[in-house]
Amino acid sequence: MEQAPGTVPSNYNIANVLTVLRIVGVPVYGWILLHDGGGDESWRVWSFVAFSLLMITDRIDGDLARSRNLVTDFGKLADPIADKALTGMAFIGLSIIFDHWLFWTVTIVVLVREWGITLLRFVIKKYGVMPASQGGRIKTTLQATALGFYSLPLELWDSTASNILLWVTHVIMAGAVAITLVTGVQYVFDARRLRAEQKVS
Repeated sequence: MEQAPGTVPSNYNIANVLTVLRIVGVPVYGWILLHDGGGDESWRVWSFVAFSLLMITDRIDGDLARSRNLVTDFGKLADPIADKALTGMAFIGLSIIFDHWLFWTVTIVVLVREWGITLLRFVIKKYGVMPASQGGRIKTTLQATALGFYSLPLELWDSTASNILLWVTHVIMAGAVAITLVTGVQYVFDARRLRAEQKVS
């Protein structure tokens, strides 16, 4: 049911429920991804399906929150946490599967940035809520696309098509990492500005 304009929406709404479900689904995806050490093609395909379904809920809960006036401070904080939990599981799980120093380096750099900004959100919360920026949403889309394709057993299929898609995925991930770092710096500046504005007021 749509929330009446001008009223404060309850935290107990369908958008937030989907966000919580996404968090609960993270270990399920991880278990499927790492089944048999990630070496089973069919389980890897199912991990792609699970990851895709969980990421779709991110789009759905955001659309519901905005269209039905269900945007809450809880949602603003929990939604990016759910995204980071899912992508974090994917990064770590895929690093275990590929076991390559470059993938581990990307994972560590991205997760330090992701959880560092999440911690910053909590610290700055007393001055105001920092919603996700447009750059942050693009970063999430690129990360999700790359991680979804990496979840597929492209390296196991070893065909021309799968090899091409794997290289395309590498390029997408490179772009995601670049935007991840740029937006991380931007969030730090935004947090400092928000803190300064609240102190002045």
